[in-house]
Amino acid sequence: MYRVLVLLRGPAATTPRQSSRCALLLRTGLTPYCVQPRSHPWSLPRCPGSGSQRFFSSSTSTESSKDSLVKWLLFLIPVASFGLGVWQIQRRKWKLNLIEQLEAQTTSTPIPLPIDPAELQTMEFRPVTVRGHFDHSKELYVRPRTLVKPSNESGGMGPQENGAHVITPFICTDLGITILVNRGFVPTRKLNPQTRMKGQIDEEQDLVGIVRLTETRQQFAPKNDVQRNVWYYRDLAAMAEKTGAEPIYIEADYGSTVPGGPIGGQTRTTLRNEHLQYTVTWFSLSAFTSILWYQKFIRRAL
Repeated sequence: MYRVLVLLRGPAATTPRQSSRCALLLRTGLTPYCVQPRSHPWSLPRCPGSGSQRFFSSSTSTESSKDSLVKWLLFLIPVASFGLGVWQIQRRKWKLNLIEQLEAQTTSTPIPLPIDPAELQTMEFRPVTVRGHFDHSKELYVRPRTLVKPSNESGGMGPQENGAHVITPFICTDLGITILVNRGFVPTRKLNPQTRMKGQIDEEQDLVGIVRLTETRQQFAPKNDVQRNVWYYRDLAAMAEKTGAEPIYIEADYGSTVPGGPIGGQTRTTLRNEHLQYTVTWFSLSAFTSILWYQKFIRRAL
């Protein structure tokens, strides 16, 4: 689009007649330039109210709008981080309630083990009782694992020692089925059953255990090696097929421990709870960015 320049000879808008000409040209969309007599031919002073003033005025208005937009967009940072801090407070409250419910559930009175699969799906972490005897010829090993030391025990192996959990088929004489029982932890040097023959009890016994459900493989966890009997997570369907047992799994309590055998009571009831640290982090970020925003946009404007 071309701009039409109209040259007005004479003093720059010094007479009412020339001023009216400038105003008329501005209303029609033309940009007037007033040429003063006896001046340099390239000296073209703008008339009052010319387009350059309107251009600079519109540019200033646009920049002001952009600054205002940036100002409020940056204000979203302290607001959002404050909201995340409040959300972490709610998450911490939820996690503490969940831990409390879990501890209460694992310490409740044991009940006889039901064999209804639908009922078992709702009983994870519930203590149950069974009666029968072990089939030590079909042991499975889940590793690597570290010892969960009971709170009332100060001796025994250190918590940093690596080993495995021994999973043994348990023939329930009162139910007429075979289930899987996690007898507990053994160190790596005791993984071979020949090194712990005193703990291979064959007699019928009453057992108390915690119901656990199957696990899904984590993203970076290795796959179970069924042929080599190396397991990294609980796959009840595969374990049951390997041993000929039902896909029912319990973790024996510490009272099942016998000298020279696996150490029971390896159910982990602690849950990761770092929401307090997250809360402090988000609130600190909100406070820091709020101070920066105040100094940038409020304090300088005062």
